[in-house]
Amino acid sequence: MRIGLVQASGDPAHPVAVLQYRKYVCADYPGLAEIIEDFIAGLDGLRVHRGVIASAGYPLEDGTVITANLPWRLSPPEIGQRLGFDEIRLVNDFEAVAHAATYVDANEVLLLTGPTAAPLPGPALVLGPGTGLGAAVWIPTGGRPVVLATEAGQAALTPGNAIEMALLAEMLKQRTHVPVEHALSGPGLMNLHAALCAMRGVDNRYSSPGEITAAAIAGSDPLARESLEIFCGLLGSAVGDMALLYGAQGGIYLAGGILPQIREFLLHSSFVERFLNKGPMRAALERIPVRLVEHGQLGVMGAAHWYLDQDKGKNG
Repeated sequence: MRIGLVQASGDPAHPVAVLQYRKYVCADYPGLAEIIEDFIAGLDGLRVHRGVIASAGYPLEDGTVITANLPWRLSPPEIGQRLGFDEIRLVNDFEAVAHAATYVDANEVLLLTGPTAAPLPGPALVLGPGTGLGAAVWIPTGGRPVVLATEAGQAALTPGNAIEMALLAEMLKQRTHVPVEHALSGPGLMNLHAALCAMRGVDNRYSSPGEITAAAIAGSDPLARESLEIFCGLLGSAVGDMALLYGAQGGIYLAGGILPQIREFLLHSSFVERFLNKGPMRAALERIPVRLVEHGQLGVMGAAHWYLDQDKGKNG
C-alpha cells in the first residue's frame, strides 16, 4: 500500500507535486482507515480534507468495494466518515496509473521494444503485475482523455508452448478457471513455480515471489530461473494480445508491480519475442513502443491527476 500527500503544482508539464510518501504492508493493519490515520499522524498536525483511494475491485451500490487481493473490507464512505474528510473518492488503481503515465520523464522509462520516436495517435495501454494484474486504456480525445478501467487480469490465461500448456493443465487441477493474473502477478509467480515444482516432482522451497526472483537473478536455482523466464514469456504474449484487443497504437506502459525488481532479467528474456509473435500482426506490433515505467510513486500521482481532471470536467 502506497500513500502520499500531494498538491497541485501549477506546472502543466508536472501538474502534481508529491510532498510526502510512504509504503505500508496491508496485512499489518486491520483496515485502510488505520493506515491513513497513521500517515496523517506523521504530518505534524497538518489538516487533510480530501482523499482519493485508487484500488482494484468492483464497487457496489453502497460504496463497498469487492476486492480479491486486500485482507480487509474496503468501504470508502465509512473511511471518509471516520477520518472526518470533507470528501473521499474512489478510482480504479490502473485507471489512476493511466492518468499519470504520460507525465513521466524520459529518464523514468525504459524502452523494451518499438520505435524511439513519438508513438502514433491512439489509445495507450497501461498494465502491471502486482498483487494482481491491473490494466487500463488511456484514450485521447479532443478534450480531456478518457480512461477505460478493465478487468483484463480476469481473462483466461492462454499458453503459447508445450511447457505452458502443461503448467495450465496442472493449475486446472485446482480450479476450473485460470485467469491471467493467476500466473502474471506476484502471487502468480508463486503459482507458476509451485506448478512447475509439482510437474518436476520436487519440493517448493520458496515462500514469497521475492525469494524466487532473487534466486533466479542470482542463478542459484535453475528451477527458479525457469519459472521467471516462463513468467516473462507469458507476460510478453499477454501484453501482445492486449495491444491487439485494445488497439494500443499510442504505446504500452508496464507500470510498477514486480517488474522494476526484474528489470535486467526482463530485458534479456523472451518477453519481446513473445510480444511480437502474433503471426501477420507482428509488423503492427513492431510499431508500438513498450516502456517499463520506473516511477515508484506513479499510483499516488495518478490518483491526484485523476482527481484534478475530474474537477476540470466539472468546472468546464
